Amino acid sequence: MVADSRSARVASTAGRLNAPRPVLVEASFDGVPKRVNRQGVAVVREEWRVVDRWWTEEPVDRRYFDLVLESGQLAVVYRDGELKRWFTQKA
Repeated sequence: MVADSRSARVASTAGRLNAPRPVLVEASFDGVPKRVNRQGVAVVREEWRVVDRWWTEEPVDRRYFDLVLESGQLAVVYRDGELKRWFTQKA
């Protein structure tokens, strides 16, 4: 039997997929990440900006970076312009 997806128990266990998580980023003067969680950045593969919902009470202003860390690990981080904080999301 499949649980009713509207039940409180199912709703409490469900989470957002790929939810942003706070991350420690050291950036250069121009805002480009140099270290992520104390690992050096080897390559900035791509950079882009998302500005959306500016007409609402919850605007989105993010500067994203697709990175390769010195360990070879891939990372996507962004600086939230509203919160003035760094976050990471899976690529």
